[in-house]
Formats: sequence, structure tokens, C-alpha cells
Amino acid sequence: MEDNNRRKFIKNVGIGAAAIGAGLAATAVPAMAKEKQKTYRWKMVTTWPPHFPMLGESADKIAQWVDEMSGGRLKISVYGGGELVPAMGTFDAVSQGTVEMGHAASYYWAGKVPAAQFFAAVPFGFNAQSINAWILSGGGMELWEEVYAKFNIKPFLAGNTGAQMGGWFNKEINSMEDFKGLKMRIPGLGGKVLAKAGGSSILMAGGDIYTNLERGVIDATEWVGPFHDLKLGFYKAAKYYYYPGWHEFGTAFECMINKDAWNSLPDDLKAIVEAATYKSNIWMLSEFEAKNNAALRELVDVHKVQLKEFPKPVIKALRKLSQEVLEEQAASDPVFKKVYDAFLVFQKDIYGWNKLSEEPYQKLKEL
Repeated sequence: MEDNNRRKFIKNVGIGAAAIGAGLAATAVPAMAKEKQKTYRWKMVTTWPPHFPMLGESADKIAQWVDEMSGGRLKISVYGGGELVPAMGTFDAVSQGTVEMGHAASYYWAGKVPAAQFFAAVPFGFNAQSINAWILSGGGMELWEEVYAKFNIKPFLAGNTGAQMGGWFNKEINSMEDFKGLKMRIPGLGGKVLAKAGGSSILMAGGDIYTNLERGVIDATEWVGPFHDLKLGFYKAAKYYYYPGWHEFGTAFECMINKDAWNSLPDDLKAIVEAATYKSNIWMLSEFEAKNNAALRELVDVHKVQLKEFPKPVIKALRKLSQEVLEEQAASDPVFKKVYDAFLVFQKDIYGWNKLSEEPYQKLKEL
């Protein structure tokens, strides 16, 4: 008798558990299905002119790839600088939640977030390969997220220019004396180095550079490299084109997302956004690497640009000033110092590998 009662009890418990499980599943499935059917509509503002080659294109492509991978569940409208907010208002717009996303270079926020510059470029810093290694695999991303956390922003790598040029000048640079009184469009820490050398740094959006250079508002400008510089026509406004780009060996770009907007996404859409930024990161670098040399040949052979290398004593002096600028900033800003210290540790480590791996490669190319 007891055995029969026990069997009935177990059977009833099993039926009850199954019923509860079925009820929970019935509740969960519609909720999950509803989430899968929801369409999110976001805005992305940028610091670039609308659809600007490679930079603005990168923002456009992120939106396109997210739309394709999500089956249209996350649609992102992209706005160039000035279309929705001023170009240099991108950071604040994302931070405040006016828009969900932004696309820029983090050194534009030097006045607000000095440590952000390490995640774009600092003078005599990383090349593209090394900054990718630091941010994605060497602890840099954790620092970047920490720096942006107080602004309610989640950062992602979204591109790289590769090696940049030193800039366009209306006079030759033969010694450090030639920087005195020079007005140059150069952002971030590179601008502070120029100021230490006796010049003055002027920050302006890309779309304003040519007019200011042509009118003499500035005497020199750096931008990116041959592909862009040819498109922007700088050769019509300045005579001398200098290299190397000591201030930016491999400048990284960011896609930043308001954290409240980010947290509102289901996990699969988060993964899709992250995948799109990864794709953009390699796409942009590949585009620059593939197209810069043809543009440089046209500048020199067709437009008769005077291509010049900075004298070695000038580079040596700029490096010394760069170190002074970085150390001064670190002494006055504990957040900057924390990132700088981590940056130096990784830089020393990876340069050891670079020396072993890249120098022989360069010599092989010369054979």
C-alpha cells in the first residue's frame, strides 16, 4: 500500500513539475520572440564631413554591416559633423544620451579627457599593429573603458590610418628654429609639443583645413596621409610635404556608445555591433595601406610636390620635447599617469619583439 502511495506521489510531482516547466516555457518563448522582433533605431554622429572617404565611410559601413547582420533589427542613421551636432560636440552628445553612438578620434577630447589621447595616438607612440595589440590584447581596453566610464560611454576600436605624414608646410623645416611662431593645425599632444617648440597649435575640423591653409590663417597642417591629402587638395595651398609623422605613427579611431543605450540591447545585437567595429578596424587600415602610395606618386610626379624628410636633429629634439610633455601631463593628472605608466610598460615590451621581428623584414625588402 505504501509503495503504491509513493508511486502516485512521485507521478503527481512529475506531472506538476512538467506543468510548471511548460508554463514557464510558454511565458519565456513569447518574451524571447518579442525581443527578437523588436527594431532599435539609433543615431550616430561623427566628427567627419558626411561620407568622408574612409573615415566617414567607416561610420557608414558600421551602420550597414549592423543592419545586414541583425536582419534590420538595429538600424543606425549616420550624421556627419554639423548635420545633427557640431563635429566637436560628438563626445558630449553620446555622453548625454542625445544620440546613441559617435565616431571620432579620441584625442579630440584632450581638453575634457586628457588620458583619451593614448587610445588614438601620442607622439612617438605605437604603430597600428602595436596599438591594436595593446588595446585588444594588452590591457588597453580595460583602461579605456575605465577612463570613459564617468562619461557614461563604452568605447570600441573602429579603424586606423596606419603611419601618417608629418604635414604640409609653407616653409622648409631645417632646424627647430623654424617652428617658432609657426601656426599649425595639429591636435592633441602633438600640438603641445609644437607649442613647446615655440609654435602654436590650432584645432579645427577636417572640412575647414584647406580654406584656412590657403588664406594663411595657419602656416602648416597635418591631416592623415597621401590619399586624403591629395583628395583635400593641400598641394595647392602648401609647397612642402614632410615625413615621418612623428606625432602619429598609427592613429586609432573610436566608435563610442552611450552605456544606457548599450545596456538596452539584447546580447546578440551587442555581439553584432562589436563584430562590425572589429571589421571596420581592419577595413580602414587596409584601405589606407592599399591606396597611399599611388596617391603619393601622383602628388610628387604630377603635382610636383616637394617631398622632404625632417632632419634627424629635428626628430631627435621633437622626441625629447614629446617626453617632457607626456611627463608633465602625467605629473598633474593621476588618470593620465595611470594610463601612461601602462602604455610605457607595454611599449617597452612590444618594442623588444618589434626589433626582432620587423627589422629583419625591412632589410629583406631592401635586397
